[in-house]
Amino acid sequence: MVQLTLPRNSRITTGKTWPKPEGAANLRKFSIYRWTPDDDDNPRMDTYFVDMDDCGPMVLDALIKIKTDIDPTLAFRRSCREGICGSCAMNIDGINTLACIYGMDEIKGDVKIYPLPHMPVVRDLIPDLTHWYAQHASIKPWLQTETNPPQREWKQSIEDREKLDGLYECVMCACCSTACPSYWWNADRFLGPATLLHAYRWIIDSRDEATGERLDDLEDPFKLYRCHTIMNCTKTCPKGLNPAKAIAEIKKMMVDRMV
Repeated sequence: MVQLTLPRNSRITTGKTWPKPEGAANLRKFSIYRWTPDDDDNPRMDTYFVDMDDCGPMVLDALIKIKTDIDPTLAFRRSCREGICGSCAMNIDGINTLACIYGMDEIKGDVKIYPLPHMPVVRDLIPDLTHWYAQHASIKPWLQTETNPPQREWKQSIEDREKLDGLYECVMCACCSTACPSYWWNADRFLGPATLLHAYRWIIDSRDEATGERLDDLEDPFKLYRCHTIMNCTKTCPKGLNPAKAIAEIKKMMVDRMV
């Protein structure tokens, strides 16, 4: 379980408790983090009760039901509902994950939901990912070449293509980076697990011709080496990827190029 640290340096107060739906026999209690820019009662935990006989099986289903039937002011991100867009990343029951693929049957007792840890909050369960996206853009996550492009496509062997498995599947949800203590304390300069996983994906792409430049850019006391292999990133990834291994491989490449 990933340790939760509050997104804002404030004491959470007890907020509103919404009434239980009448006639419901299969109730589930939800405690949800609330923060709005124009509210003096910040932050707080509001309490809701959901009739699970009239709700889908995933946490996102419950959130949508709360917003639709109980409290339309509740704010959260969501889109695909299939675990491929990364929009609905949040901290559920102490774990950074995607609400759309996290089942209610995986949670014992009351459901506690917070935004991703150690991130500025825009509103309620919506973190501000502006800096995080800027870090991702800084590693130039696209194919860089110097030779003239082919008429049809850049060819790649099956073996070289297989090296990208476990890397390209990242959905940019930020669950791993916001679970990393090193990123919590050094987010201004440490790139974090997600960005470094993407960096490694392009470093080992056989079609890319900027490997040296990419490694040179990561040769920095903070960008790469603030990773201390705590493994929170790998443990919490909802797609089952291993950012810690990718970071270790980059470090190994740094050593090999010095030999």
